[in-house]
Amino acid sequence: MSQSPSDVPQFDPAAERFLRAQGVEPAALQSIPGDASARRYWRASAGRVLAQVPEASELLPFLRVQRRFAAAALPVPKILAVSLQHRLLLQEDVAVQDLKASLDGGEPADEVFARVFPLLLGLAAATQDFCLRPPLPPYDAVRLLQELSLFPDWYLQRHLGISLDAGEQEQLGTLFHELIGAAQQQPQIWVHRDFHARNLLVRANGDVVMIDFQDAVVGPWTYDLASLLWDRYWDWGRARRSEWIELYRQQLRTRGFRVPGVEEFRHQVETVALQRNLKILGIFCRLAYRDGKSAYLEFLPRFWAYVEDLLAGQISWQNYVPMFQAWSPCTKR
Repeated sequence: MSQSPSDVPQFDPAAERFLRAQGVEPAALQSIPGDASARRYWRASAGRVLAQVPEASELLPFLRVQRRFAAAALPVPKILAVSLQHRLLLQEDVAVQDLKASLDGGEPADEVFARVFPLLLGLAAATQDFCLRPPLPPYDAVRLLQELSLFPDWYLQRHLGISLDAGEQEQLGTLFHELIGAAQQQPQIWVHRDFHARNLLVRANGDVVMIDFQDAVVGPWTYDLASLLWDRYWDWGRARRSEWIELYRQQLRTRGFRVPGVEEFRHQVETVALQRNLKILGIFCRLAYRDGKSAYLEFLPRFWAYVEDLLAGQISWQNYVPMFQAWSPCTKR
């Protein structure tokens, strides 16, 4: 298949020399479609993937996290070569396909998640067993609030044209304060932070490998589970999500973790799910209006439905429902 002109890699002579020193012929690279980021990816010969990032500083967090995850025997691609000068990263090509393709191809979700839950358990266990320096950044109150602020800034104001009155600002602020406090009260573990089907790749032997982990933090132990279960591609429904939440809680207990009761643990998961889904509504609007990636607006109804379902499912959140009802994706002022 021929590449479009925009997919043909353009490197300066020094970068081409670096690539050829690694046995990579620039003209033979095959473009791999990207996602939300500005990073670019190509498939190279001999089972390798080349990535180029907009800023060299983006490579350092990736390398730090990769080192920690690899030291903890967490499944991540091997790093083969790095050039900070040219913003290039060469790593092994681990994938036969990603988990989205597995699910699209008809593999039962229960079987898929049975292969994924050990990764979540591994992240939790590694937090106890490894104290590498410097530590991963904390998913602290400042960062959580910055993410939640994307919802009023980009979803409400930019997308819907809604300016909150003083009462709405106070009520939304109260909800944000509750979500942040609840997230910080949970056990804090290594968190991938973008743990979903497109970032989980399948090796030829069926093992699952994590990618796109450069934003990993130390944060609430239910965050990655919520990322997996409240997915952009499939709405599994409340009943099925509750079954998987309980299955994971039992697996944590089997691994020796002190876990709360069924309802308390489910509330922990749903708390970070609400935080994450509000953040995603803001992020997708920012991608559309700031970065010109309008296709992300198509996902808004799904994540809005998640927010409505979460608010309705917890008695303590039901007083927020009337306010949110005026903010559906179909509403514009």
